[in-house]
Amino acid sequence: MSDQEQADIRLEFSRLKQEHADFDAAINAMIAMNCDPLQIQRMKKKKLALKDKLMALEDRIIPDIIA
Repeated sequence: MSDQEQADIRLEFSRLKQEHADFDAAINAMIAMNCDPLQIQRMKKKKLALKDKLMALEDRIIPDIIA
């Protein structure tokens, strides 16, 4: 993988990590305001999907080392 590709992946990783944190804050605010549980559940699903994307990008950045 080239340095440019790795830098692009790291940039995307940082962006998604910030978006994940934003979802977390929004969910906590919705819970505190007693919002619709269905809306909260949808937000949690979106947050989980972001976490899956983060893990996939992390796997691309950190190569597997076979011991």
